[in-house]
Amino acid sequence: MNYLAHLFLAGTDPEMILGNFIADHVKGSEVLKYSSTIRKGISMHRAIDAFTDQHPVVKESIARLRADFRKYAGVIVDMYYDHYLSAHWDEYSVQELPDFTKTRYDTLNTFKSILPERSARLLFYMEKQNWLLSYGSFDGMQQAFNGMSRRTTFESNMELAVVNLKAGYPEFQNEFRQFFPDLQAYVQNNFEV
Repeated sequence: MNYLAHLFLAGTDPEMILGNFIADHVKGSEVLKYSSTIRKGISMHRAIDAFTDQHPVVKESIARLRADFRKYAGVIVDMYYDHYLSAHWDEYSVQELPDFTKTRYDTLNTFKSILPERSARLLFYMEKQNWLLSYGSFDGMQQAFNGMSRRTTFESNMELAVVNLKAGYPEFQNEFRQFFPDLQAYVQNNFEV
């Protein structure tokens, strides 16, 4: 899953939210400098990623993209699933999406002094361009994929990913709707949120 799903599944505890946000930028023993709750958020993020990567429905989504995007297919599916979460937000949350995104940005900004450098830079651009809200539109997705494509080491073709999203929209949406309740249940059963 991508940022919107991670921040949504993290619940309302500020340190769990922070841990979910910084998890990809905390390596090895660096985790020990954070509180137990932040470490739990980091563990939660990693468990969500592992659950997602092993889920058969997610594997179906990735398989349909592998020919066009090779090793980046999984990253693209994560983005697609954030798109569907955003586009159908009211089915999953009683809080309006603009309010949710503002609350999450505000929460993360209270931890600026302890953010890893890469997380701080990411948060700056995420908030400035309001990625969390923009995932629900094709234009927002195109902007995100363009940015990701520029940052990849190898040719990724991610700038073309919205074409595949539009072409396979019903199939990917159906797969998201099958998968996301399983992920929610996994989080509820394994983490106190």
